[in-house]
Amino acid sequence: MLTSRIEFEIPAGRSVRTTEDTLAVDLDDGRSLSVPLAWYPRLLHATNEERAAWRIVGRGHGLHWDALDEDISIENLLAGHRSGESQQSFERWLAARNGAA
Repeated sequence: MLTSRIEFEIPAGRSVRTTEDTLAVDLDDGRSLSVPLAWYPRLLHATNEERAAWRIVGRGHGLHWDALDEDISIENLLAGHRSGESQQSFERWLAARNGAA
């Protein structure tokens, strides 16, 4: 059986909004993506100020939060992928953040 891969250009991110439970990203092709904030535990545990301190990286194909050491690609958002961080890594980060490390 032959399968073909669908290739398409990944749109660039333009702006980011968060609520207490949602991450929303506006793309340069006019679409908006909205995913549960729980998919990205570092963002879920961040303050509103930390969530607001994002920047676009990789010519618009990624989002970065310096204070949280969090990176999210537009491609992964489009594909519906959650954070790939292990629970162990997240727990170490959370402990360090809370001064327990």
